[in-house]
Amino acid sequence: MSNVEISIDGRVGCIRLNRPKALNAIDLDMIHVISDTLAKWIDTPSIHAVVIDAEGERAFCAGGDIRAIRTMALAGDKAGIETFFAEEYALNAAIAAYPKPYVALIDGICMGGGIGLSIHGDIRVTSEAGMFAMPETAIGMFPDVGATFALPRLSGELGMYMGLTGTRLSGADAVHAGLATHFVPRAEMPALKQALAHDGVAVVAAFAHPLPPFTLAPYREAIDRCFGADDVPGILSRLAAEDSDWAKETLATLRAHSPSALLFSFAIIRAGGGRTLPECLAAELALTRHVTVHPDLAEGIRAMLVDKDRAPRWHPDRVENVDPASIARMIAA
Repeated sequence: MSNVEISIDGRVGCIRLNRPKALNAIDLDMIHVISDTLAKWIDTPSIHAVVIDAEGERAFCAGGDIRAIRTMALAGDKAGIETFFAEEYALNAAIAAYPKPYVALIDGICMGGGIGLSIHGDIRVTSEAGMFAMPETAIGMFPDVGATFALPRLSGELGMYMGLTGTRLSGADAVHAGLATHFVPRAEMPALKQALAHDGVAVVAAFAHPLPPFTLAPYREAIDRCFGADDVPGILSRLAAEDSDWAKETLATLRAHSPSALLFSFAIIRAGGGRTLPECLAAELALTRHVTVHPDLAEGIRAMLVDKDRAPRWHPDRVENVDPASIARMIAA
């Protein structure tokens, strides 16, 4: 069976990610299929909207095929890496500019590349099983797929907090934060998809349920205060000065992530607040050329996804030991 299933149901074109054993992680072939399909449907009058969802109960899309990126990086295959990211980011841009309604049904894990397949669309429906995160700094990467455009546009400093810590949001919390637009229980998702096919995107509002309270609400002031600092050392200092379990846990999380990744992620997210989406995607592509040859990426993927010992050896090993000039060169190029 194909890793992407394409079909037409009534008024909608349906794209289903079908790689459940890999948590629907997206590879280059899947990117090609989705890109080609979207381009074809622009000129198909009978298709009024596009709906993307995924096979399996665990994940919408857990990200890009980062293991393949590591393999190419270790082999020195810069051209292969460039192709993957360039075509993935082109798909993100195509989704954002798509002339027909684009609806993502996110029932499960949505991380990294899954964010790129959903957040740029018009309607993003999630369930109680939804789980949203950008965990890239834990593997020596940075939030990409247009996240450097989206994160700075969340309320206050939520975007910087999510981008640096990789914190996970439930489906309801993702709606509160602005990553998703509607909350629909998992049990009602099949009926929603059928209604979309027959009656169009206006039906989404009728299926949406009221949200439970935002679980990050008690920490919003502290998030804005700490993550509004001028640099990463400032964030760490402000967290250390907070007298709360939340601040201690957040500080420990940041200290466990790649120090270099924290610095270049901070820089590109902050810059993204003043850029258009195409400018953000271009800056992200430029940064991947440096990040994918940095030792922390291969090491982070090894520790988290390959050997799974969760004991990465970062170089340098602390934020205080990272040369700011080296980060500036990465960001400027």
